[in-house]
Amino acid sequence: MDPVYRPAVRVICFDSDGRILLLHWEDPSNGSRLWEPPGGGIDPGETPLEAARRELTEETGLPAAAVGETFVDVERDVWWKGRHFVGPEQFFAARFSTSRPPVVREGLLPYEQSDLIEHEWIRPGDLHTLDDRLEPPELEAIARTFS
Repeated sequence: MDPVYRPAVRVICFDSDGRILLLHWEDPSNGSRLWEPPGGGIDPGETPLEAARRELTEETGLPAAAVGETFVDVERDVWWKGRHFVGPEQFFAARFSTSRPPVVREGLLPYEQSDLIEHEWIRPGDLHTLDDRLEPPELEAIARTFS
């Protein structure tokens, strides 16, 4: 299958203790699992910042205003639902003044509800201990660019 480029964004959420929020997904097409920051596709007419803020609230219930305007372009190369996605995504940062702010699932679409296994606030130095693959694999280095 030919690679597909889909304009998309991600949000690296930092809690007050420096942990990063990751969502743990299961691919319904093959059962593979991955951890990645909240995010998703950019809708037509939407800026990357608007998409990042919308996706953060939809996927986590966390406030959109926490997403800053600064971003880093990250080249992605990931398989999901039988499709090969490649190309740049903008990664934004969001900062929270509390430890492990509560995350809710109510904004997820029904298929996302079933694909999402769990979420976790993880210290960047512990990313290598995750039981399933991390996307993107260089997330710890990307997170450091926002320090």
